[in-house]
Amino acid sequence: MSLPGRPTGGSFERQREGSRVTVAGGPAGRLLLLPTPIADTAPEMVLPAPTLAAARSAGYFLAESAKSARAFLKALGHPKPIASLGIVEIGHAPDPARIDGWLQPILDGHDLALLSEAGCPAVADPGANVVARAQELGLRVLPLVGPSSLLLALMSSGMSGQRFRFVGYLPQDRGELAAALHELELASRGGDTQLFIETPYRNERLLEIILASCRPDTRLAIAVDLTSDSGQTLSLPIERWKSLAANARPTLARRPAVFALCAAQSAGRGRTAAPGRQ
Repeated sequence: MSLPGRPTGGSFERQREGSRVTVAGGPAGRLLLLPTPIADTAPEMVLPAPTLAAARSAGYFLAESAKSARAFLKALGHPKPIASLGIVEIGHAPDPARIDGWLQPILDGHDLALLSEAGCPAVADPGANVVARAQELGLRVLPLVGPSSLLLALMSSGMSGQRFRFVGYLPQDRGELAAALHELELASRGGDTQLFIETPYRNERLLEIILASCRPDTRLAIAVDLTSDSGQTLSLPIERWKSLAANARPTLARRPAVFALCAAQSAGRGRTAAPGRQ
């Protein structure tokens, strides 16, 4: 049976042994989902021993950025010369037409690691379509343990970790952003925490609009530089954020941050006022 989606001129054949795909030369390798540090922190400080061992044993890597991947592999002490490793840069929007070629090392019996720029691959980062194609081919996909800024922010926010939603980036237009924040407040009134992020250089603008748009009793948490010595999470109602002196707020400019928002559960569910009206 030819691999689905592969050129028919190739000689690859596959079969299943339990849940593992095998090819003509023996068992296929694995797609390792390899987390990386989310701050300027030594890999040994945030990655467990099995994850470090898997990273050091792999010889093939798919990375959002080849430059940062090489820096990470050097920092964790990969035993092979970095120049000898197979590192392919897949960018911010991996090309679906190239994925089968990228997965070739697995079919040749090698482990292939998918790296995030920071944190967990395919979570608020590119690579989900690579994982989906590996699943379609019946390849073994192995997620490895490592830091996720979203979960760390949620853990430290004091908000509900039982029900939460990550909504990614919010609109840039000021009016659309205020409307989106209003919708997040409405969605969170049952206690569902709403998580979102922003490009670091726009963090301060986002905070300004949050404070101008949300209800005084809505809780906002901002987590910055998590897992680093300068990391912190501040979680307060909007009215208290507004009263903070500037030097009491986290410095957000050009710092990776995660925002979490949850409306007070006592707030009326029938609110129809325009965004920004208290």
